[in-house]
Amino acid sequence: MACQILGNNSIGVAGAGCRRAGKGFYERSGWAQVDHRRPTDDERRTTDDDRPPTTDDRPPTTDDRRTTQEHTVDAQTIYVKLGGSLITDKTRPFTPREDVIRGLARELSEALDAQPGMRVLLGHGSGSFGHVVGRRYRVREGVHTPEGWLGYAHTAAAAARLNRIVVDIFLEEGLKVVSVPPSASAWCWDGELRHLETRPIRVLLEQGVIPVVYGDVALDEIRGGTIISTEDVFRYLARQPAPLRGRRILLLGEVDGVYTGDPHTDPHARRLPELSPEQALSLETLSGSHGIDVTGGMATKVRIMAELVRDIPGLEVDILSGARPGNLYRALTNPSLLLGTRIRRPDEPA
Repeated sequence: MACQILGNNSIGVAGAGCRRAGKGFYERSGWAQVDHRRPTDDERRTTDDDRPPTTDDRPPTTDDRRTTQEHTVDAQTIYVKLGGSLITDKTRPFTPREDVIRGLARELSEALDAQPGMRVLLGHGSGSFGHVVGRRYRVREGVHTPEGWLGYAHTAAAAARLNRIVVDIFLEEGLKVVSVPPSASAWCWDGELRHLETRPIRVLLEQGVIPVVYGDVALDEIRGGTIISTEDVFRYLARQPAPLRGRRILLLGEVDGVYTGDPHTDPHARRLPELSPEQALSLETLSGSHGIDVTGGMATKVRIMAELVRDIPGLEVDILSGARPGNLYRALTNPSLLLGTRIRRPDEPA
C-alpha cells in the first residue's frame, strides 16, 4: 500500500479502505509540515519579547536529551511476547493454536479495559511456521546463493502467515492492532540487529494502537540475510527513548518461568522465582527450546533479557506461562504478582 496525501495536513493509505486522517493526528504524530522560511525582524522581536524568562536559554544538548528521554522508562509502556511454542504446536509444521491466541487476545482486551492508560507493544514468535522453513534453508547462518534467497523469501512468507493469523484474531476481539514486519526495515551486522525503523511503532503507541512485531528475516551486511527473534527486536526497541523504552517486558511461553533443569524431562526441576541479571547470565542449566527454534531457545532469550535489565535502570522482565488462563491479565493489571520468574536489578524496589 502507498501513503497518499489527502488534503491539508491529512494523510491516508491508498486503497479501498482509505479514510481521511484528521489534522490533529497529523500534527500530534510529528508529521506536520514545517515552515522553512526565515523569520522577519518583527517575528524575531516578538518571539524574544514574549518569551518567558528562563534560567537557561541555551538549546538542549545531546546529553540533556539523553538525560530526559534515553535514561528514563515509560511506566505506561509494556512489551508482551507470545512465544512460538505457546501459540503454535512446534512439533507439527504450520499448526497454530487459535484457541490459545484468542484466549490471550481476550485477556489483553480485559486488561486494557482495566488499565486504560496502558500502552502495549505486542510481539510473537514464529513457532512451527518460520522456524521450520528457516531451519530447512539454514537462513540464520547466512544467505549467499539463489537457493538461499529462495529460502529467505519462504521464511519471510511463513512468519508473515502466522502474524496474519494472530493479527486477525486480535482484531476479531476488538483490539486495535497493526502489524509492523521487522523485515521491512531491519538491518543486521553478522546476526546482530543494528537498525530498525522505530518511528511508525512510536506513533502507533502514542495513538493507543498496539504495534505487532514478530520473529522475522532481516538483511545482514556480513551474512547477506539472517533471522532475528522477537527478543532481538525488543532489545533494540527497549534501548530507544520513551515511549519505546518500557517499564516491563512479559515473555509468555508454555513453561511458567526459568527452572533449575528442563521441566519437560526433569521431574525435580525447580522454578526460580526471581533472578538478578548477573544470576541469570551465570545460569548453566538452561537448555534450548522444546521443539524447533533456530534463534536459540530459552538460553538465548534469558541472556538477552538479563543484559537489558542490567543495562536499563527501572526495567523488569517476567518470564511466565501463557498457557495458564488469566496469567496475562493478572501480570498486566497487578505488576507485584510473581507468576513466573522475574529478572530485575537487586538495587531497585520490588
